[in-house]
Amino acid sequence: MSKVFPRLGRRRALQGAAVGVVALALLLWWLLPLGEKPPSGTIVFSTGTPRGVYQEYGERLRTELGKDMPGLKVKLLNSAGSQENVQRVATRQADFTIAAADAVATYEQRHGSGAGRLRGVARLYDDYVHLVVPRDSDVRTVADLRHKRVATGLPNSGVRLIAERVLRAAGIDPREDITPVADGIDTGPARLREGKIDAFFWSGGLPTKGLAALAQQRAFRFVPIDDDLVARLHDQGGGARYYRATNIPESAYPKVQQGVQVPTIAVSNLLMTRTDVDPRLTEWVTRTVIKSRDGIGAHVHSAQLVDLRTAIYTDPLPLQEGARRYYRSVKP
Repeated sequence: MSKVFPRLGRRRALQGAAVGVVALALLLWWLLPLGEKPPSGTIVFSTGTPRGVYQEYGERLRTELGKDMPGLKVKLLNSAGSQENVQRVATRQADFTIAAADAVATYEQRHGSGAGRLRGVARLYDDYVHLVVPRDSDVRTVADLRHKRVATGLPNSGVRLIAERVLRAAGIDPREDITPVADGIDTGPARLREGKIDAFFWSGGLPTKGLAALAQQRAFRFVPIDDDLVARLHDQGGGARYYRATNIPESAYPKVQQGVQVPTIAVSNLLMTRTDVDPRLTEWVTRTVIKSRDGIGAHVHSAQLVDLRTAIYTDPLPLQEGARRYYRSVKP
């Protein structure tokens, strides 16, 4: 008997090892195609302003790309935001970027140069519009911003684009009826804390660390953007059709919101590139974006919303060929 059981144990061990090898092979096939040499070279990725979600996401994605493609150098460029990002990719100053759908549509409408080369890689997560004022401010609606000092974002930013549209929807001329200030998330919170501005707009993923940090230093609140304003925004046409009514959930900034949701608008963010970027490289980038969701999401909360089922919806951009190949390869 003592000779029989060892033979069975070895057989089972060999069977178990074989199953394990097959499982590992299938996993590697999904993550990194077997036998395929990773792309190499240098690419430029345009991100956003310091303390913004684009910047942090770009930094962490670069790390993940380096794991999958050790020979690929990713150069990050700060930017004012979505509008500048779209322009950089369209004019070949950058190869990949993140931009809000309204900024993409607006660029296509206003600029013929390079617009036809723009392509989608993945729909990532939604940006939420934040209108921030001190807690003791008399501003209760967007219309109350008249004659106030308002930070409407950096020139060529997605914040500037959406802030000016929201103001116009409320009947406010953003150049005549307020004192516009060119501050983003990197400088706006400090200027509000110092009393140098009365309000600032921000459009970003939830939660944005720059606002979470402000909540620890100064009492502030969010001004609601109600459904009536959303309807007026849609009346503006063009890129404004990509805005949807939603709420900032009470869990986003619990110390500020104290269990109350805030009506606002949201717009989807797209990872984008061009037609002339190597499709094989784009396929690998797409794979890394999808499989690194949880790893990046542990640090950038918005990244947790990246989903294979919705990533393919990159309207107004058609998918780049490399991204299309990836999604077809993993289609159930």
